[in-house]
Amino acid sequence: MNLSKILSALTRLVMRRAVTRGISKGIDRIAKSGTKPAPVSAKQAKDMRAAVKRARQAARLTRRIGR
Repeated sequence: MNLSKILSALTRLVMRRAVTRGISKGIDRIAKSGTKPAPVSAKQAKDMRAAVKRARQAARLTRRIGR
């Protein structure tokens, strides 16, 4: 392998991780933004965590398809 291919691979690796982290942080920030949240029951909190998990999975799948 030449140096150009190695640098390209490392750049893709770093950018992929940065984008993944940025999307996760953005989803978390949007989920937490707004006024003070009303107290939620344990079931609602569990459902919200599941929804965030599905959103992250969908974002991951979308990025994977886009390659």
